[in-house]
Amino acid sequence: LQESIRRESKMSVAAACFSMYAYQELKKQLEQVNEFSFIFTSPTFVKERAEKEKREFYIPRLNRESSLYGTEFEIKLRNEMTQRAIARECADWIRRKATFKSNTTGENMAGFMTVDSGAAQTAYMTVASKEEQVAYMPINGFTTVDLGCERGNNSYNMVNRIEAPFATQYIQLFDTLWNDKAKMQDVTDVVVENISSVYNENSPEFIYFITLYHVFSEFLDDISEDVLPNEATGFKQSKIWSMLY
Repeated sequence: LQESIRRESKMSVAAACFSMYAYQELKKQLEQVNEFSFIFTSPTFVKERAEKEKREFYIPRLNRESSLYGTEFEIKLRNEMTQRAIARECADWIRRKATFKSNTTGENMAGFMTVDSGAAQTAYMTVASKEEQVAYMPINGFTTVDLGCERGNNSYNMVNRIEAPFATQYIQLFDTLWNDKAKMQDVTDVVVENISSVYNENSPEFIYFITLYHVFSEFLDDISEDVLPNEATGFKQSKIWSMLY
């Protein structure tokens, strides 16, 4: 990718998740692109909330959305405590260069990436046509593991680099998906909002309530009178109850 991406290139990615640490690895190259288009291959950051009976699909969706700040295999990068600086740069880049859409259907979409430099200005050099359009597949997520920068938990991770004219088919496939309004929903603003939350200054009270929400939201959805504590025990008269309440 470092060799394929040139000034004014158009990069397209269809993947399960996007990590700002993958952006960091390719920051120099991604600043040169004219356009970056990303499709979440499964419903991610979409407005519709999963129904209760589809909870098994909702949990993976939460994992896909949280991967913006790094996946479970990028813990070492998160531990470097550089998230705020990376998030600020990534959010700024997205506002200028990137557009994110999400698949809103239940249809499976295999992940792949394309780099189209056919329209790039190459007056200072002659580039063979087969190098102007390249595709990479299979790609699971746009993460440092998928880029080959981190080990992850893969026994192996082989990605094929495909050149034109075969790469052209992937570019056309992506464009077809991208322009299908029945299947795609623009989620760029939500992605920027989520990444921006990493570097925004928040009051302790705000963090407290956000923490309560994440700890108890799923619990409160499932609770009923049958499982509530017995008030006869007097717990509501305790000092800790009055403080928490």
